[in-house]
Amino acid sequence: MRHLLGISAFYHDSAAALLRDGEIVAAAQEERFTRRKNDDSFPSRAAAYCLREAGLSADQLDAVVFYDKPIPKFARFLETCLALAPGGLGTFLKYAPSWLAEKLDLRSVIRAELDGLPDRVPVLFSAHHPSHAASAFFPSPFARAAVLTVDGVGEYATTTIGRGDGHRLETLEELRFPHSLGLLYSAFTAHCGFRVNSGEYKLMGLAPYGEPRFVDAILGKMLDLRDDGSFWLNPEYFDFLRGFRLTNARFDALLGGPPRDPAARIESRHCDAARSIQFVAEEVMLRLARRAHAVTGEDDLCLAGGVALNCVANGRLLREGPFRRIWIQPAAGDAGAALGAAFAVWHDHAARNGLPERPARDRMQGARLGPRIAEDEAKTTLRAHGAVYERLDDDALLDRVVAWLAAGEIVGWVEGRMEFGPRALGGRSILGDPRSPRMQSAMNLKVKFRESFRPFAPVVRAERAPEFFDLAVESPYMLLVAPVRAGLLRTNEAANTGDDLVARVNQVRSTLPAITHVDGSARVQTVRAEDHPRLDALLRRWEAATGCAVLVNTSFNVRGEPIVCTTDDAYRCFVNTAMDHLVIGNLAMDRDRQPTKPRQIFAPVPD
Repeated sequence: MRHLLGISAFYHDSAAALLRDGEIVAAAQEERFTRRKNDDSFPSRAAAYCLREAGLSADQLDAVVFYDKPIPKFARFLETCLALAPGGLGTFLKYAPSWLAEKLDLRSVIRAELDGLPDRVPVLFSAHHPSHAASAFFPSPFARAAVLTVDGVGEYATTTIGRGDGHRLETLEELRFPHSLGLLYSAFTAHCGFRVNSGEYKLMGLAPYGEPRFVDAILGKMLDLRDDGSFWLNPEYFDFLRGFRLTNARFDALLGGPPRDPAARIESRHCDAARSIQFVAEEVMLRLARRAHAVTGEDDLCLAGGVALNCVANGRLLREGPFRRIWIQPAAGDAGAALGAAFAVWHDHAARNGLPERPARDRMQGARLGPRIAEDEAKTTLRAHGAVYERLDDDALLDRVVAWLAAGEIVGWVEGRMEFGPRALGGRSILGDPRSPRMQSAMNLKVKFRESFRPFAPVVRAERAPEFFDLAVESPYMLLVAPVRAGLLRTNEAANTGDDLVARVNQVRSTLPAITHVDGSARVQTVRAEDHPRLDALLRRWEAATGCAVLVNTSFNVRGEPIVCTTDDAYRCFVNTAMDHLVIGNLAMDRDRQPTKPRQIFAPVPD
């Protein structure tokens, strides 16, 4: 079994991933190609890319593996509707047609979507949480490890504890629907006016502006949390079993008012709700980690599932948890489960056939698993737009970018392969000077068009990171939050008080204000030269010119859109924002020299 294509689809953030001999060739999310954020349709474009990258046609695959088991999931759906009858009728009538139309006959759907997939190529299914677990353990640098997966819900499981050893991966304990930390966090996401399944990171970013005054109410009424990390949700405060909302009037009353309209001002009670559920989520994750350590006896921990993207909780696990090391799948949500499904089948085959043990190294290749842009292709697209660009050699390009950044200008940076997962890691990034007290507001309001409170991440060479952050390990995937070093912080008693959120955002808290959050923390990305040679070179040259070893790195997109994939995506984003410069490989562009509007050369993908 040599070539395996993994697929996740139909629920959230569809993706495809391809393995060759147990190594990752390519992986990408469908949203990057369709330009529909969190696209949950079948990942036909992502799959086509993976096949092209591998130089294969569909008939050369050994198997296609789906990340879910539809029959058990449909059984859970029916059981829930029947248990609540007649209250579950509305839910049944809304969702049953899609099940009957496609999800119960996924083999036919997959064959129809993957043109040329012959009947001799089997379509296999890996259960949801085992797919997450496989995505966490098998690409990790650990030969043995405990594995913790936490999300909304799979077939029945919402949380699992397992153990990985070589080619083997077993589930030891699980929690089942409706008792779900992912659904609880999403309920607070919705209450605070953010979009479920995409706005949870906004809630995490909002949390430090509040006080944890609802913690006792959550733990006393909504959630029964045990010492071993197991928990029970009180259904009286939630509506996801009976209706189409996650919460109800009793939930709202406990938090002091109705849900926030997404267009309304964020009030202190929303900040307090965010802080409270973040505290509870961290406490649950710490207890689950301690349980996983006790059950497995392992020193290392692998994490996946949507909750594993909560980098504040991950930082606390690293500092306060019982494990020596932790490794988080960079595409920890459902997208990464496509990769996990393929890994699960390949390693089962390897175990049964006595293949050599997998190497104990990080196999995610820096998460740079998506398409690359050839220079000739970029030039063709830019000429079609009437773009004005200059080609520079490597040294001249780096010097130019450093000069732009030192002048306080914002640079779009497209280099090498696109990242797999929600974080831009230097392949499709926007860069800025972290020393500027205006950089956060400029990027948020003029480039990203997003909420002003949202923090930005620092990128720093791995060997320099401990000088700036209280972080004893590397963080290559921007999935750990760590305190900024005390010597860099500035004392400001008013920084985290008052109801004026914008004023609090604009407080200068450190010598690196653009990447220091209101609580003195930062979501850190560390870089090694062997993984990101050009970004490493830029950081070295930036430090030589300015004495600062850190840059701002945020994803190359605007609010509500996926990270850019192609030259066309990058150029459109560039000219339709206040970004100052764009670099694609060795091609450099100044905003002031571009046409007012880009020419329409590709038809937009319909909604």
